[in-house]
Amino acid sequence: MNIHEYQGKELLAKYGVAVPKGGVAETADEAERIARELGGTVVVKAQIHAGGRGKGGGVKLAATPAEAKEAASQILGMTLVTHQTGPEGRLVKKVWVEEASDIERELYLGVVLDRATGRPTIMASTEGGMDIEEVAEKTPEKLLKIPVDPALAVWPSTARRVAFGLDLPADLVREGVKFVTNLYKFYDEMDASLVEINPLVQTKDGRILALDAKVNFDDNALYRHEEVAAMRDEDEEDPLEVEASKFNLNYIKLDGSVACMVNGAGLAMATMDIIKLAGAAPANFLDVGGGASKEMVENAFRILMDDPDVKAVFINIFGGILRCDILAEGVVEAVKTVNVDVPIIIRMEGTNVEKGREILEGSGLDFTVGNGMADSAEKVVAALNR
Repeated sequence: MNIHEYQGKELLAKYGVAVPKGGVAETADEAERIARELGGTVVVKAQIHAGGRGKGGGVKLAATPAEAKEAASQILGMTLVTHQTGPEGRLVKKVWVEEASDIERELYLGVVLDRATGRPTIMASTEGGMDIEEVAEKTPEKLLKIPVDPALAVWPSTARRVAFGLDLPADLVREGVKFVTNLYKFYDEMDASLVEINPLVQTKDGRILALDAKVNFDDNALYRHEEVAAMRDEDEEDPLEVEASKFNLNYIKLDGSVACMVNGAGLAMATMDIIKLAGAAPANFLDVGGGASKEMVENAFRILMDDPDVKAVFINIFGGILRCDILAEGVVEAVKTVNVDVPIIIRMEGTNVEKGREILEGSGLDFTVGNGMADSAEKVVAALNR
């Protein structure tokens, strides 16, 4: 789960991570009041779940409260388009008004799970303000990566290594060590999947501050953090993904035209790959899971049909815990209740597969049954071309 910058900063501050003073506003008048309370130059920042806000006009400097009000009036209500929002952009409903910082240097600091090593990894770079992927590609020697043993957490020596890697001046090393230690403690105790401070700034008056904060959490651990779960902003998520989550379905919207219903993440990836290989593109990733019921299959199918970009449906199921006859019953019931005007291609293997095929054939509905994944993918493309 993602949260807004202002929410991330509020949580980080509770762990002793230094952040600029600020407040969140939903109206221009509120932004003016916050700027007056801060008593100086402020920055007004659009709050959406996407990076690149400054380039899209979502970050503005204001020297006075009146300018802050004007900046907020321009940002609030705008559809902000960045490289992460896609061309449709995101509607801005809140702004974060924070004290301006007199920046000496921009740095990068983050903690992320490195799936290659299976360990949390601290990443640091002197090239702050840039996408870390760009730093890794163009100047890999400027990216420091330090795996952390989760049983031992961050030792002082590890935190000092990061501070030295950021080339902090001697009088800021102690503060840098504290910053790194507290940031990792937050990542660990709050079950985060990513904490990214970009930029981390060294100010001219000798402070280290998190000028931005991108925080993602492990959805599976949200039951331990009710205050984080309450921060979910469904307006920032795809409506179909929100609907799918209500039924414990894993759904991710993509930009193709073939809806994919599968059971298991590995099978989902293979299904999307073979669709691309056959010459089409997946419209989504929908995993009903191994223990799906007939009702879950019905809901999954309804969600697929709510996507106007879907031109064909590919159901690819390997029956194990989810038996093929249960799948077939769910699909038949869904098609009877949902308005379906696109071709449906089904590939089933596994437990009760023959019974499942009998249910499909006896339904009187128009299904195409594929013989294996490759044949099914070819039938999907043929159906699209028709």
